[in-house]
Amino acid sequence: MNIIACVKQVPDTEALIKAKPDGSGIVEEGIKWVMNPYDEFGVEEALKMKEKFGGDVTIITVGPPRVMETIRTALAMGAEKGIHIDDPSLYGADAYATATALAAAIKGIPYDIIFCGQRAIDDDSGQVGAVLAELLGIPQVTIVTKLEVADKAVKVVRPIEGAQLVIQSPMPCVVTAQKGLNEPRYASLPGIMKAKKKPVEVKNAAALGITAESKAKVVKTVPPPARPPGKIIEGDDPALKAATVCKLLREEAKVI
Repeated sequence: MNIIACVKQVPDTEALIKAKPDGSGIVEEGIKWVMNPYDEFGVEEALKMKEKFGGDVTIITVGPPRVMETIRTALAMGAEKGIHIDDPSLYGADAYATATALAAAIKGIPYDIIFCGQRAIDDDSGQVGAVLAELLGIPQVTIVTKLEVADKAVKVVRPIEGAQLVIQSPMPCVVTAQKGLNEPRYASLPGIMKAKKKPVEVKNAAALGITAESKAKVVKTVPPPARPPGKIIEGDDPALKAATVCKLLREEAKVI
């Protein structure tokens, strides 16, 4: 089985994010970059399918040279090879341009199923998987928390408010992974050593035959407004302090 996992490199969730003074983006110096957590679920599910059915897992990503570290992480987890789409015209690309580049790379290789994270934690758009499926002309099943494969079809569970949907789709298809689908493995030391020798093909937009132009543009990046300072209720009488808290919630915060 030929399995593809699309990944994105994002700032670590514990990183301190600062907006540039001119609002043109974030200050990237000093940030630790990691694989998007939802993409980790996709990579893990791809590896589990390979272990069950055989085949290869190919990792594909779009981004500057630093994303090679994320590709190597996925290779250390157990994937066989990677494709790095590195072109300055795609740095900071929107979901459409990113999906266009991914689709162009994927069309040149065999595949039975494609995994993506259901969204990236930096832009939070949740659109790349859907656009990718549309560009490839294949079905998509999104926000998946359980997956089974049989008879060249996938059967998935997709949570909705108050219930779950069970959906079946023919393969090939795009699956976007949600938390709960699995527990991503850690890369072992032997896996890390082997990953250094695994092949990673680097392509640019010209090699893919695309001139992808973003449909959406981030006009300005601004930090959230500063929170007002909290209040500490002094005193030793719990009943009086509770009454004071209720009064403040009612008269100042106006939440009760």
